[in-house]
Amino acid sequence: MSRSLQLALVGALALPAFLAARDNPKLKYPESKKVDQVDEYHGNKVPDPYRWLEDANSAETKSWVEAQNGVTFAFLRGLPDREALKARLTELYNFERYSTPFSEGGRYFFSKNNGLQNQNVIYTAGKLGDQPTVLLDPNTLAADGTVSLSSYSISEDGKTMAYGVQTSGSDWIEWRVRDVATQKDLTDKIEYSKFSGASWTADGKGFFYSAYDKPDESSRLQKVNYFQKLWFHKVGTPQSQDVLVYERKDQKDWGFGGTVSDDGKFLVIRVSQGTSPKNRLFYRKLDGGPTAQPVVELMPEPDALYQFVGNEGDVLYFRTDKNAPRRRVIAVDTSKKGAAPVELIPEAKESLESVSFVGGKFICTYLKDAASVVLVFDSKGKRVGEVKLPGIGTATGFAGRANSTETFFSFTSFTAPASSYRYDLKTGAVTPVFQPKVKFNPADYVTEQVFYKSKDGTKVPMFISYKKGMKKDGKNPTYLYGYGGFNIAITPSFSVANLVWMEKGGIFAVANIRGGDEYGEEWHEAGTRMKKQNVFDDFIAAGEYLVAEKYTSKEHLGIGGGSNGGLLVGAVTNQRPDLFAAAVPAVGVMDMLRFQKFTIGWAWVSDYGSSEESPEMFNYLKSYSPLHNIKPGVKYPSVMVTTSDHDDRVVPAHSYKYAAALQAAQGGDAPVLIRIETKSGHGAGRPTSKIIEEAADRWAFLWNALAPQKPSVP
Repeated sequence: MSRSLQLALVGALALPAFLAARDNPKLKYPESKKVDQVDEYHGNKVPDPYRWLEDANSAETKSWVEAQNGVTFAFLRGLPDREALKARLTELYNFERYSTPFSEGGRYFFSKNNGLQNQNVIYTAGKLGDQPTVLLDPNTLAADGTVSLSSYSISEDGKTMAYGVQTSGSDWIEWRVRDVATQKDLTDKIEYSKFSGASWTADGKGFFYSAYDKPDESSRLQKVNYFQKLWFHKVGTPQSQDVLVYERKDQKDWGFGGTVSDDGKFLVIRVSQGTSPKNRLFYRKLDGGPTAQPVVELMPEPDALYQFVGNEGDVLYFRTDKNAPRRRVIAVDTSKKGAAPVELIPEAKESLESVSFVGGKFICTYLKDAASVVLVFDSKGKRVGEVKLPGIGTATGFAGRANSTETFFSFTSFTAPASSYRYDLKTGAVTPVFQPKVKFNPADYVTEQVFYKSKDGTKVPMFISYKKGMKKDGKNPTYLYGYGGFNIAITPSFSVANLVWMEKGGIFAVANIRGGDEYGEEWHEAGTRMKKQNVFDDFIAAGEYLVAEKYTSKEHLGIGGGSNGGLLVGAVTNQRPDLFAAAVPAVGVMDMLRFQKFTIGWAWVSDYGSSEESPEMFNYLKSYSPLHNIKPGVKYPSVMVTTSDHDDRVVPAHSYKYAAALQAAQGGDAPVLIRIETKSGHGAGRPTSKIIEEAADRWAFLWNALAPQKPSVP
């Protein structure tokens, strides 16, 4: 078949969907039946007509998913920009990417992706300049790349690796153990772990991990997760012989994370309760084994954040926001019973994002208007230097041990892919280690930071990135992204997908709205519980700013966000459907009355509150819940909801119910679609191939809505 005939046939096949997208946008959606389900909250009756979609295993739900995907993918295939976008995304993704290296036992470890590999490969080398050896290639674990590495941990002697694998994006982890010298797995296998890392004892004989009881297979992706336990696994023994280190039968919602101190003397136990940054902090001395000594409740109340940083002898160091909302560093001498914490590094004007204790020094990463500043202090808290960064962006890493002479970090920005650098702890010298090369010129793009006022007068920062030569004529297709929750700061980072959007002529904007960690705990709390509307107001004000300053206009403005950001997009779409031409809520929390009833949803109550706790909280949640504020007959913008069938973080029922309700209510001609990824989860570990496909669909959908053009019929 000739290439021209092949293209003609492809064009002919795409033409019906193309015309549906352009000339007949009132799509025919699959039927979403309504059932007579009514729930009562504090005397208030609330219909839930799409409750049946919560049963992900039913034949009826599976049929609905298949039918919805049929409509969505037919629409997307008909968009003229999709194939070109996919081709360019594939071309740009094809570059070498490295993680930040670290050392254990005189060896270096890091991950690398040659370009289009679905999963990153773990390498090891005696020296960074040596030819590295493949330690683990997750791409060999599944042909389609849907088995991924959750995390890995190397023993102090550098001889053994514990690594966790996740299947189809699920949060459930299976731990395995590999010999570094032979690159062969040992017999160890640990199941039912979740939200856990692995921390080795100093002798390398075993590690600590967190797990739940064995789940019921039929409901493992939906059932609520309670009663996490902390375990110790001795290498070479079956899981049935693992030692239970700590549990609390009286506290179903306590979670445990165990970290062994560098000297192997302490097991520090972080006790969390949901996703609140406030936590308890216990420890156990490891003299005599993992359970020989009693657990000491050092910080028995969750009155602040307490993050273990390191230790010198009996003195433990912590990053905390106790009496310091932008955080500080304190020391506690455990040899003195009841000793009060001593401040080492006081609270600064900037938010203290992370601290590591390496080579006898504290390396402190601060956020200054959402960009990194890295300062160095000695063990007494005296400032002794600053790590010079390549520009304005985000620095992460700085791992190492108390006796290390070097550490490594990664630096990235909106127009610079993540590069790795070595920091010499003796001289302060910074030298590049891995610097990827992408087929684009960073000098062709601009990132500016602006500040705008929200509804209540609060000043909010926003990054705006675009290709040089952009004119403020109000006609630029613009993608506004936000998150606004769980104490997470959205800082500058490089994305091939965002680069392709800007290369095509789009503007990429990130609003650093309240609810995150850009300015410490006060900024976070200002966007939680009954202050959540601040988050939506901040995001709406960001859109109004972009329009007022003529970066774009309402007809060319689209919004997006994932998870808590999906909730943001859903709520704002309901509140201001006139301000945006398109919305892409991804894996969003859309049912604010029932989110706590699935998997780990109960843990979000610290940020959201719960419909069950009081009439006031119920009314507040219902006032903005995306599912419950859709109004029939409203002309909503173009909406493409995205979710995944194996998402056991925010179960797909949130998106299913929201999409069904929005399709039924749409009073305009703009499409309302739902794109449901199969064999995929909340996002972590997603294969490169799926990342490219989803990005191509997202940009094609948005470009169709924000930069409309007449179809070119062959």
